[in-house]
Amino acid sequence: MTGLALFLIAMIAIFFGFPIAFTFAGVSVAVGIMVLGVDLFAFMPYRIMSTMQNTILMAVPLFIFMGIVLQKTDLAEDLLESMGKLFGGLKGGLAISTIIVGLFLAASTGVVGASVVAMGVISLPVMLKHKYDPKLATGIICAAGTLGQIVPPSIILIILGDVMGLPVGDLFTAALLPSFILVVAYLIYIIVIVNVRPNIAPPIKTEVDEPRLTMVLSSLKLIIPPLFLIVAVLGSIYTGLATPTESSALGGIGSLLLAIIYGKFKFKLLFDSALETVKVSSMVFAVLIGATAFSMVFSYSGGETIVEEFFISLPNAQWTFVLIAMLTIFILGFFIDFIEIAFIIVPILTPIALSLGLNMNWLAILIAMNLQTSFLTPPFGFSLFYLKGVAPPQIKTLDIYKGVLPFIAIQMLILGLLVCFPELFGLSRLN
Repeated sequence: MTGLALFLIAMIAIFFGFPIAFTFAGVSVAVGIMVLGVDLFAFMPYRIMSTMQNTILMAVPLFIFMGIVLQKTDLAEDLLESMGKLFGGLKGGLAISTIIVGLFLAASTGVVGASVVAMGVISLPVMLKHKYDPKLATGIICAAGTLGQIVPPSIILIILGDVMGLPVGDLFTAALLPSFILVVAYLIYIIVIVNVRPNIAPPIKTEVDEPRLTMVLSSLKLIIPPLFLIVAVLGSIYTGLATPTESSALGGIGSLLLAIIYGKFKFKLLFDSALETVKVSSMVFAVLIGATAFSMVFSYSGGETIVEEFFISLPNAQWTFVLIAMLTIFILGFFIDFIEIAFIIVPILTPIALSLGLNMNWLAILIAMNLQTSFLTPPFGFSLFYLKGVAPPQIKTLDIYKGVLPFIAIQMLILGLLVCFPELFGLSRLN
């Protein structure tokens, strides 16, 4: 029972606020030495070196760099302004604009915190000024900002590809249709709710009477450059011209070119973006090293065998496994970050799923969609904290909590459809 005791001790320590990376590493070393002996860790340096030389994980800091550079070029502000002009005259037009901009930011930056903060600073005051319901406005911003979890090139898909031993390009392809359907579901909800309750998202009147054609052309000038970068990065992967790691390098260079095109490039921007990338990447890899120690002790102590035998012995093992796995990830998402879940929980689930004959691409997309929900679930959803930090004083935390509930329901609906009818999304349940 050493492995299960290890897991429980680590979870308790996390809930008391200890740093994730050092908690898993410290608990693993302490328990491993006491129970299995110090020789267990003789190969730990080789595991760490293998992690550092992993070419798939090299894509993580490069995509993070791309996102931070684009964030610092005020891409979100320009896109929101242009989309607001195009759709603002419609009922719920600003809400529709925010979802579309969230999709663009997800596909070009993929940094959830940056997307939520940018739209919270720029879009939320405009929506409140034009009498949007605060709950609807905050819910839309949080939901749109979290699209970076599932829309390629998603950092979590890269991590899942490495942890589960899957080609990242295949995961990007598998995620396209589910992410598109999720965005469409958001838009349908907005259109329905603003027609049922018109007062919560009234149309806005533009102060300047600008010709429609001029408005469209000026908007296209802002939309086409980031769209071209998205097509170049993802297209190079889907056509086989580049691996995800190579395309991430292309994205990094492309983001700098966009900064030059927008007239925002400075060497300070380059330095600040590189420094921020190092900070975020260091956090990710610190968690990964801690998770490596944890998984090694958990495996050698027989924890994996106990968990696998438990699931295989259950009736309707495949369905029971998927339901328990999704419920576990959903509950843990209330308390801990998606990176920790990916590095700690997913390695435990992967061999069981393989033994049950499940399609691993399908399972990876289920996990990614579930982890996206964790950003919205109160009380500890990270998007809620990001938005509260930049929201005007009149926005209460309870408003944000209530605002995200419909979007959590939509995500759970799409997740349920993915579980029950994977064929609708071009996926298969079994290998």
